[in-house]
Amino acid sequence: MFLLENGLLGEPTNGAVGAAETALGIVGNPTILLAAILLIGFTLIIIFLIKRIIVNSILGIIAWAIVYFIFNIELPLIPSIIVSVIFGLAGIGAMLLLKFFGLF
Repeated sequence: MFLLENGLLGEPTNGAVGAAETALGIVGNPTILLAAILLIGFTLIIIFLIKRIIVNSILGIIAWAIVYFIFNIELPLIPSIIVSVIFGLAGIGAMLLLKFFGLF
């Protein structure tokens, strides 16, 4: 109630006025537009390049789950998960070869 009685509510503060002036300074600024377009383009390129890595990691985790839970092949938990995430299906294949030859 103190703010309402003294008339402080509804009056703009210095911070709000400064933020509004900054926002108006950004509007129509071609540098901001160029930076936004470059960041969006960079993000799309990164997603396009990393998409294959993400798919490989997901396939590796699925293959690990199939090997571990369905075929009941006892692989060390943490190392096999890390290898399957980093190397995907090839990592699981290498882990199975190591298990077959008794090295793991």
